[in-house]
Amino acid sequence: MLRLKSKVALVTGASKGIGAGIALELASAGASVAVNYASDRKGAEAIAHAITAAGGKAIAIQGDVASSADVSRMFDELASALGSIDILVNNAGVYQAMPIANLTESEFHREMNVNLLGPLLTIRESLNHFGSNGGSIINIGSAASRSLPPEFSIYAASKSGLDAITGVLAKELASRRIRVNSVNPGATLSEGTKQAGLYGVGSDIEKKLVSMTPLGRIGTPLDIARVVVFLASEDSGWLTGEIIHATGGL
Repeated sequence: MLRLKSKVALVTGASKGIGAGIALELASAGASVAVNYASDRKGAEAIAHAITAAGGKAIAIQGDVASSADVSRMFDELASALGSIDILVNNAGVYQAMPIANLTESEFHREMNVNLLGPLLTIRESLNHFGSNGGSIINIGSAASRSLPPEFSIYAASKSGLDAITGVLAKELASRRIRVNSVNPGATLSEGTKQAGLYGVGSDIEKKLVSMTPLGRIGTPLDIARVVVFLASEDSGWLTGEIIHATGGL
């Protein structure tokens, strides 16, 4: 059964990694998907093409989530191509390991702008595009908001802030029939984490995390995407303000 048939979804930061996995899984559940990207047009168009080639409907839309002008344009393009929105997934995010002694203002603003201001701007604009039946907003947080790893003070702070936004807006938007929940991934193998040297074949960090994870492996984008589809569907219709830690028990 296509749980999201006739639904329209926007996934930010969906050209690769967890975002791409989410876009593909939403489409496989029947949703039409807007695949947002900031700079990786080729990657986003490849994901959109994969969806349409499988019989689904998708478009790639450029936009910097930290720019209100970009966000407004992005939603206008989405509305023209796909109509009103039912599902918003705030996945776009950036991070950089940085000891406090090396802290820079530019890195603070980069992470806070994308990870915290970005979801606020997209949610604000989405209110002009959700229909009368409301819908579902899913923020992609991080287990770092709870585990608080060394050298990730900015990132952990930004994701802790996103947890707070989830709780506040779940209450604020309930009267509009818009549910707001968060999925906080643990160690997840993706292009970004591999490029950063966090995980991959032979990685000492990955070995340590796997040894600490009750389910005994690293996560995948599909692991996260399946939780997102659940939160986007009516199967989770009684859930709002929840923070689901998708970490394999870590």
